[in-house]
Amino acid sequence: MKRFAYARDPLCLLACAGYALNRWALRPVGWAAGPFMRGHFNDLLLIPAALPLLLWLQRRLGLRAADGPPSWREIALHLVVWSVAAEAIAPQLWHHATGDWLDVAAYATGAVVAGCWWHASTPT
Repeated sequence: MKRFAYARDPLCLLACAGYALNRWALRPVGWAAGPFMRGHFNDLLLIPAALPLLLWLQRRLGLRAADGPPSWREIALHLVVWSVAAEAIAPQLWHHATGDWLDVAAYATGAVVAGCWWHASTPT
């Protein structure tokens, strides 16, 4: 099995760049107009941007045994944990946080696309 590149994975790099561009360049100057770009574009990038970094950390801590691409089980687990944390728990802890099922739909869409990418681009 080919070794997963973690933070050097092309999809991770692209997702991180897209997040940074939207968050710190497009949105502040008003180029990211519309509800999708302002509210859900970065949510699409959660799994492809964050999961490789988290899996790298888990590997370093000995919590992940192999260096293959993220399994569907790992993707689903992190999708559920992040969705519950961000959309159910955070609004209970911070008054400025809001739970939104469309955010979860965006996380899930990004997760499915990322999973298909990783499994198609990493031959077994």
